[in-house]
This record gives sequence, C-alpha cells and structure tokens, in this order.
Amino acid sequence: MDPALPPVRIPGTVLHELFRHALETLPEECCGLVVGNEVERYRRAYHCRNEMTARHLRDPQHYPRDGQTAYYMNEHDYLKVCDEAETSGQRVTAVYHSHVGAGSYLSEMDLEYAENDLFPFPGADQIVIPVFERRVGEAAVFRLREGRFVGFPVERVET
Repeated sequence: MDPALPPVRIPGTVLHELFRHALETLPEECCGLVVGNEVERYRRAYHCRNEMTARHLRDPQHYPRDGQTAYYMNEHDYLKVCDEAETSGQRVTAVYHSHVGAGSYLSEMDLEYAENDLFPFPGADQIVIPVFERRVGEAAVFRLREGRFVGFPVERVET
C-alpha cells in the first residue's frame, strides 16, 4: 500500500461489517463481496464462506494451504450475491478477505486469483483486512491501474 496515494473512502457501516467478519472467522481468513453502484461504490457487504480448509483436507496436493493462510470463496454464496445485486440494479464492486497475522498486501495467490481471465468480478477492488492478535489493523484497497494492482489507504466515512 502506498500511503502517499489519496485514501479510498468507505462507509463506516461497511468497514465495521468487514472488520466484524474478519474477527468472527478467526483463526481462518474471512472472504466476501461488497456491492454498490456508480454513485455509492461500497453500499453493502456480503459474507461468503471460505472453503479453503475443506479443499485442503480433500486434496492437500492441489490445495497446499488451509483457511488460516488463504481463502477460496464458496461459489454458491457469490452467485447468490451477484443475483441479488443485479436484481437491485447494483454490481459487485469489491472482493474482500482478511490476512491473519499478516499485513495489507495481495499475496501471490491473491494476485493469481484476481488476475485470472476467469475471475468473476473484473474491475472489482480488492480489500484486505489484516488481523493481529484479535485486533484489526489498517485495511487497504487494491485497484487495477495500468495492468497492475496498486494499494490505497482506507478512510472511514460516516454516512
């Protein structure tokens, strides 16, 4: 994250929900989606289940990491969010997940997922919430700029 960049403004209610979700899922990473529109990019957060531990237990060779160090968003959950967003004239504007015991950055696996041609949310921001010793650290928003993700600080705004 580059603290010299202008902060991305996210409503306090949405940030609170992301932080609460990150703490609820400890010791595993949380994951989910944020929906909005052109006027309000971050209107509502939706929790999704992290399936990484289940996948790791079924196939540790293909999924060497578990839910404590990675996430795999439940497909049923995110498809339901997409349907609800579309019905209400909104769209997925951000994907979020937490890092347990690590900072606000996009890991190689995060980048591999977000940069994949099959990524279901092109143009969506990536929000990372760091959690250290049951406390939330400074979140960051990563946006695609000229073909690469750039990290912005987050500013909480009250609505």
